[in-house]
Amino acid sequence: MDKLKQANLYRSELIPISGKLVERYNKCLVKLGFLPTKLTTFSIDGKGWSPEIAEEKQNLHYLNNGEANMHAIIISPLQKGKPVYVPFHTFDREMMQHVFRTHEAKINNITRDSAICLDFDQNIDAFYEPLDVLKYDVVTINFHLIDNLDTIQKDQLELVAKFKHGNNFIDEDIHAQLLESAKKYGDLRTRDLKLHEIQFTTSSFYTKAFGGVYVLRDFIKEIVVFEDKKWHKEAIKDTTHDVLIYHISQPELMDKLRDHIIIEYDLEKEIKTPRYERIKKFVFAEAIKEAQHPFTNILNDKVLYKSYLNKLNIESRKRVMSVERYLEKLEVSNEFKIADIVDVKFFEALHKPHSSLHAKHQDLIWKLLINVSAKDVLFLYWYDKEQFYKTYETWNDSLKDWVIEEISNNI
Repeated sequence: MDKLKQANLYRSELIPISGKLVERYNKCLVKLGFLPTKLTTFSIDGKGWSPEIAEEKQNLHYLNNGEANMHAIIISPLQKGKPVYVPFHTFDREMMQHVFRTHEAKINNITRDSAICLDFDQNIDAFYEPLDVLKYDVVTINFHLIDNLDTIQKDQLELVAKFKHGNNFIDEDIHAQLLESAKKYGDLRTRDLKLHEIQFTTSSFYTKAFGGVYVLRDFIKEIVVFEDKKWHKEAIKDTTHDVLIYHISQPELMDKLRDHIIIEYDLEKEIKTPRYERIKKFVFAEAIKEAQHPFTNILNDKVLYKSYLNKLNIESRKRVMSVERYLEKLEVSNEFKIADIVDVKFFEALHKPHSSLHAKHQDLIWKLLINVSAKDVLFLYWYDKEQFYKTYETWNDSLKDWVIEEISNNI
């Protein structure tokens, strides 16, 4: 990952944590039912997730109590607007933005000397069956302060009221109690520590529960797409829900998404775009088994490009040029079918969210499409960073250089 880090493409917006903040973070972990970290320094994202702690605990989603119960930790106002690097749901970042929009001033106040534990409650204690994900509706976000600071504030105010009553102002015991509380917690009398619960309403979303599930609502009919074949098989046995169920590798899925006006394609327009060139170059790079030149040169130099293209076997060459070949044949006759000429994964990669789609669904559908066919390295980086990082590790150094250049030039 060194090359990605040097290009600021690998978790570049993490917040460093050390000193007293580590102690507060650990108090949050304990309050949420987890074991504290032994690390003395680490970094966190917008949700309070730490890659170092995840590695220490050997659990990528260590802030979850099971797949149905997600938590977050706020120990710094700097978390506002920061990325959520390992979201469990596609709406995780939106929820954190909602939290800061609602309570930003109070968060700034509280995190001066405390930390906030967040509990995301969707009224589901645990998942039992794969279609339980359909129960996601309104998520209630609850807030808890470490050291029960809000309760201590109440005790302080009661102590002050007691001090002011009658002749209690001369009571040395009350003096001592007030001083002890003030030294330990500070003067909490005027602090606004009350964080009322807020609600977040879900629509279409993706969750990592059950191996990864897309729930597509707000369309002609509710569609559920599974990434895991085991849970897909379990789900199709369910007869109580009136939903369409697919595995992400089923060809029928793309047909249904087109029928429901969720995705679309226009090869004649797409072939003129930089995105098409980027996808085609990656398909070409996949076909090259022995490269004597850097991929950056092969894919950007016309002479080298043609040289390597002509060295491919005929089937690979047809696959790389399949879209151009189809459009050329279409000019002669409309009897040709896309499926007979264009490589299926190449064709799937050239789809996009339908132009009529509401903006709130665009990113989700891009994520779905990139998981159907991950041929666009830029969009894979944008919409599924975890999968991008895993795939990146499988490429040779030369291809990594080209990918980094493509992403850097488009950010």
